[in-house]
Order: sequence, then structure tokens, then C-alpha cells
Amino acid sequence: MSVDWGVVYRTTFTDLVRFLYRKVWDAERAQDLAQEAFVRALRSGGQPDSPRAWIFSIASNLARDDARAAIRRRRHLTLVRVEADAHAESPEDPMSALDTGDRHEQLRRALDALGERDREVLLLWNAGLDYAEIASQTGLSVGSVGTTLARARRRLVEAHATLEAAYAARG
Repeated sequence: MSVDWGVVYRTTFTDLVRFLYRKVWDAERAQDLAQEAFVRALRSGGQPDSPRAWIFSIASNLARDDARAAIRRRRHLTLVRVEADAHAESPEDPMSALDTGDRHEQLRRALDALGERDREVLLLWNAGLDYAEIASQTGLSVGSVGTTLARARRRLVEAHATLEAAYAARG
């Protein structure tokens, strides 16, 4: 069976960008990664049984690679800054960062506080994938997706509540 990539693109791109945005927290970067995922899928010549799940898998790998590159860049910049100013002051208190953020930032932090599997399942579900597609993407059984999703939601709520309490205590 031949995949109609035009249909897959039209029906998936917006969800894919939203999924990637919640991984990289940069709208332009999310769009670039979504486009790159489709380019890689087309270049591979593959004919997957579930093109939507496959494209999300490619995009997830791209986002993971992007995050690793960003960490390497930050480490490099930190080393350069330390070498340039050996007597630099200590970094700003991490809790003060909450004061400058808004609820969107708190949500991002709450998501970051989750484990990789919880975050992945939540983001895939939020992107519109069904349980079978999420199972295909994550390696979970279809029956485990609902349980994992429920636990991930609970952990997200708990993480957000903890951040809210910390923010209120500082305010």
C-alpha cells in the first residue's frame, strides 16, 4: 500500500508542530523540526503501516537530537564564560526564575519535571495520536497506554501544584 504523504502532511503537520513545540519550547524551531521530519520520511522511501506514528517517531528523535545539541552548546558557552571571567558571580537563584515566568513557564517546568516516558505519552496524546499510535511510538502495549497516561496526568498536576506553591510562597 502506497502512502499519500500529501494527506499525511495536511492532517498531521499542525499536531506535529504542537507536539514538537512542547518538546523544544520554540515555535520556529518546532516548525523547522516538523518539516525536517517529513523530509526525512520522504527521503527514506519507507512505506510504514502507520505513517502518522512513524512521522511522530522521526520528529521525536529529531527533537531529542536537538535537545542534546542545545545542551552541548550551553555547556560550551558556560565554559567560555567561565574562562573569560574567572571571578564571575554565582548564577541567579533558580527560584527567582519562577518570579519572571508566567503560567506557561510553570507548565513547561512541570512537564520538564516528568520522566521521559510520562512526558512523551502526554505530548503524543495531546498531539492527537490514539492509543495504538502512542503504543507504536513508545513501545508500550496498547493496554498500558491508558494507565501510563493517567499516571502521567496525575504527576503533571502534582508537579504543577508544587511549582504553584513555591511561587506563592515566594510572592
